[in-house]
Amino acid sequence: MLRYFFAMFAVTQPVLLSDHAFANEKKTEAIQFFERKIRPVLVEHCYECHSANSKIIQGGLRLDSSEGMLNGGDSGAAVTPEKPETSLILDSLRYEGLEMPPAGQLSSEIIKDFERWILSGAVDPRIGNTTPTNDSEKNWDFSEERKKWQYAPLIKHQPPEIQTVHWSRTSIDSFVLSQLEQNEVSPNPPASKRDFARRVAYDLTGLPIAETLLNRFLDDHRPNSKNRLVDELLSTPQHAEHWTRFWLDISRYAEDQAHQVGNNDSLNYPNAYLYRDWVIDAFTSDMSYQDFIRYQLAADLVAPHEPQHQAALGFLGLGPKYYRRNSPEVMADEWEDRVDTVTRGLLGLTVACARCHDHKYDPISTKDYYSLAGIFASTELFNQPLSEAVEKKGDQAKQPSDGMHIVREGPPRDLAVMIRGDVKNQGEVVQRRFLEILAIDNKPYTNGSGRAELAESIIREQNPLTARVIVNRVWRQFFGKALVDTPSNFGNLGSDPSHPDLLDTLSVEFMEHNWSLKWLHREIALSATYGQSSHREYSKTIKDPENWLIWHVPQRRLTIEQMRDTMLVAADQLDSTVKGRSIQPDDPASNRRTLYSEISRMDLNPMLARFDFPDPNSHSAQRFETTTPLQKLFLLNSPFTINQASALAKRAMKTNGSDASRIRELYKMVLGRLPSEDEINAGYDFLKNEMKEKWQAYSHALLISNEMFILD
Repeated sequence: MLRYFFAMFAVTQPVLLSDHAFANEKKTEAIQFFERKIRPVLVEHCYECHSANSKIIQGGLRLDSSEGMLNGGDSGAAVTPEKPETSLILDSLRYEGLEMPPAGQLSSEIIKDFERWILSGAVDPRIGNTTPTNDSEKNWDFSEERKKWQYAPLIKHQPPEIQTVHWSRTSIDSFVLSQLEQNEVSPNPPASKRDFARRVAYDLTGLPIAETLLNRFLDDHRPNSKNRLVDELLSTPQHAEHWTRFWLDISRYAEDQAHQVGNNDSLNYPNAYLYRDWVIDAFTSDMSYQDFIRYQLAADLVAPHEPQHQAALGFLGLGPKYYRRNSPEVMADEWEDRVDTVTRGLLGLTVACARCHDHKYDPISTKDYYSLAGIFASTELFNQPLSEAVEKKGDQAKQPSDGMHIVREGPPRDLAVMIRGDVKNQGEVVQRRFLEILAIDNKPYTNGSGRAELAESIIREQNPLTARVIVNRVWRQFFGKALVDTPSNFGNLGSDPSHPDLLDTLSVEFMEHNWSLKWLHREIALSATYGQSSHREYSKTIKDPENWLIWHVPQRRLTIEQMRDTMLVAADQLDSTVKGRSIQPDDPASNRRTLYSEISRMDLNPMLARFDFPDPNSHSAQRFETTTPLQKLFLLNSPFTINQASALAKRAMKTNGSDASRIRELYKMVLGRLPSEDEINAGYDFLKNEMKEKWQAYSHALLISNEMFILD
């Protein structure tokens, strides 16, 4: 039967080349990993004998530069990128040859970090005669740093003058068209109404547009027909569901841990879905982004008598949690996760890189890091009972299944700087406060843990980063490329904005509209920029191959959530119930939206893992697309896909009339359009074969066709 699939449809996906954003973000993440996990170990355990400042460079090996590690010493190269098995440094760390460091073998966690670093390419930003890192503070000139685009105040710019004045639809368009005209590149013509409707339905709701709504839009020839379509899509519960998944990537939502000892499930979160439900409600009500952040950081402090918002504290409470909870090393790792999620997720800054030393690239000190870590050290994880009837241990639910895992206030404490990240080597105690580069007065936080004060520091309008970061993230969801293509790194290692005045103006307008995400979605969706076709014209591609000027809307592949949900819609199997407990997405009997999938840090569902679902162990900056033969093979053999193909075939067979009528109905159900005569004839040829369940096979082929997965 497979030969018919390959004969009928191009079931291998087109190669989606890694774009500049992919390369930039991956490089940034790799450097962050080196700075957080590798450099501090080298400094503490290796530099004494293997650096430029060593009295004698032992074995002729320098480990204080990338060149030194690659060139190696008397025994050969210390590191071979992507080849842990031939990297001598790992043999030494494992005590399988030379035993380094000689004072005692390092922990298995550190050795695993080196394995991961080498396997992923051994990215090392150190160049030349790098001297050992010391603990002296960098002398940042904050007045100069605040002149840089990311720290400069937000300004609402006047729309630039443009020649083609009739093209603009929203405030976005003048900024885009101005750069296009300066570079003598014309914008693409508008997408067809059908293509626009399909695109905007997926971008706003994550689902294919309903046939009745599509036909109503196609027949609507009055002015502002797009406005009416967008407003209708924004008002649906499916809009809130779709954008909830966007936020869950940022918040590293998961329902368990990456490790479990035997049957001990005490660290799991069986009621994590309550946080997901809260996010859905927040998007449904168009909660201001200020309140959205405020509740997630400090609902227990700012709304103690509003129990409906307590689940928001899952943003902090559902993070990685480790055994040996009284261990200082364990708690330090948990605090790092909270600092990293909050600062990368909300501010676009890699503050966790300053845990072991002052940030190498950005004006963030180790004191900054521990001032924030102290906030989370003053906060307790809390299994809040779901009712008074459950069994308790103290005031907490004894069983994870009987509680909602959130955070609450603990004893306030300020942390000492842990020199080089060593919990046993403590320096100056620092007060809980905001980042110095962003602080107005740099006063310490004195209200309990400081979570409520931290929230206010983040969401104040004078903070230049918060609005910029969320506007940039939303932009990427609509265009597949962000204005700043390192969405979680607005620092010096990140990218500069392609349209800085547009980013600032849109951020100011977002704040002026009560930090409304629905307003932002509407403004982007109704712009002429977003309304362009996806056609790639050769002459424009030569001038701007990366589409920095935004002269077209790029083709994009549907996410796994959109793919799976579309199959359910086409087969008329989708259960549209909003909110509730989690499902297994590859279970043929599971017909709820993919948003409701159970997310495991330890064993991510294979359907999700196969299609680029982000690692829930940490904050995800953005999703990346990979293309492998296993993806199509998975869809060919997946019981879930086969089940949907069977239901789709049965649905088509209910159509009265000829095979041609059924083929037309299948195309409308799956692809939202009618087939051409050539496609109908190809369908006839396929169905003439005397194979069993031929309509199911034909339906299956359509369900996994390229057109179904690609958004124009």
